[in-house]
Amino acid sequence: MGRDFNETMKFEPTKDGVSETQKIIFTVYEALKERGYDPIDQIIGYMLSGDPTYITSYNDARSVIRKIERDEFLEEILNYYLEGQVKGEKGI
Repeated sequence: MGRDFNETMKFEPTKDGVSETQKIIFTVYEALKERGYDPIDQIIGYMLSGDPTYITSYNDARSVIRKIERDEFLEEILNYYLEGQVKGEKGI
């Protein structure tokens, strides 16, 4: 059947626990922290440049982070932040 391209489709991600993207973010964060790096600075470097050498190879973090696209990574972080703001009713 054909689609009506004049209507907006709604995307609804699954809400069942921790996503694969979240697991990857936490894995990479912990690996960077364990190796003595500032995880936030290193992840920002990776996000801005796309250069995986900002991420340690310890615990396979460099390989793991490359399993997701940077836009998926950014989307996950933004969703987490904004949902936290709404739940905390802090306002933006």
